[in-house]
Amino acid sequence: MCPHNGMGDLPAIPNIAEQVFLDVERTRRRGYPEAVLCEPKSIPQLTHIAEKVRDSGEQTLFTRANPEQAEAVAEVLPDAVYHGQARLLAWPPEPPEPSGGKVLVASAGTSDVPVAMEAHLTATYLGRASRTICDVGVAGLHRVLSRLADLRSADVIVVAAGMDGALPSVVAGLVEVPVIALPTSVGYGAAFGGIGPLLSMLNACAPGVAVVNIDNGYGAGHLAAQIASGRSR
Repeated sequence: MCPHNGMGDLPAIPNIAEQVFLDVERTRRRGYPEAVLCEPKSIPQLTHIAEKVRDSGEQTLFTRANPEQAEAVAEVLPDAVYHGQARLLAWPPEPPEPSGGKVLVASAGTSDVPVAMEAHLTATYLGRASRTICDVGVAGLHRVLSRLADLRSADVIVVAAGMDGALPSVVAGLVEVPVIALPTSVGYGAAFGGIGPLLSMLNACAPGVAVVNIDNGYGAGHLAAQIASGRSR
C-alpha cells in the first residue's frame, strides 16, 4: 500500500476475512491437508482462518504457533491440541490411523529436538507411524551405532542436526532407505544460523539424501509421509 500523499481519501483497508482463501480441496487434490504457518500472522488473521477451518471441517495443522497464537486458535477450535515444544496445533486433535511405511526422526542433540518433533508430529498427523530417537550426534559415534536396529527398521528417516550437519551422511551410509536431512539453526557463529549445516547436507557424501530448508520440520515430516505412503503410479 502506498503512503498517503495528502490528496484524496485514504484507500479502504480490506476486510481480513475476505482475504482468507482456505484451500479446502487440498486433501482431495493432493491427499494431504493444508497447513497454516502461524509465525507471521496476526491474531485476527488466525482467528478468521480458524473459523474457516471449523466451517470446512478439514483436518488442519497450524505450524510455528507461539502460545498466544495457539490460544487464539483454541478459542475457535477448543478441541485443537497444542504441542508446545514443536509449536504445532492439530485439529482435529487425534491423528488418523497410521498406514503405509514407518518414519523415524533422529535428532543429533537435545537442542535439535523442537524441530525434530515438528517433523515427527507432521508425519504422524499425515497418517504415518512415526517415532523419534534423540542424542545420536556425530560427537559420539557409538550413540548412533547403538541405534542401528532402530534406523534399519524404518522406511524413511528424517535427520535433524545443526552445528556441522554431518549426521545425515553418517546415517545414509548405514541404511538402505531414503534420508531426509533437516538442518537446524543450532550452532555457534560460523554455523550462520543453519547455513553451515545446510551446505554440509547439500554436499552429503552418501547418496540418497534429500535436504529441506533450515528448521523446516513441517516440510521434512511431510516429505517423509509422502515417501512412506507406499503409493506408486
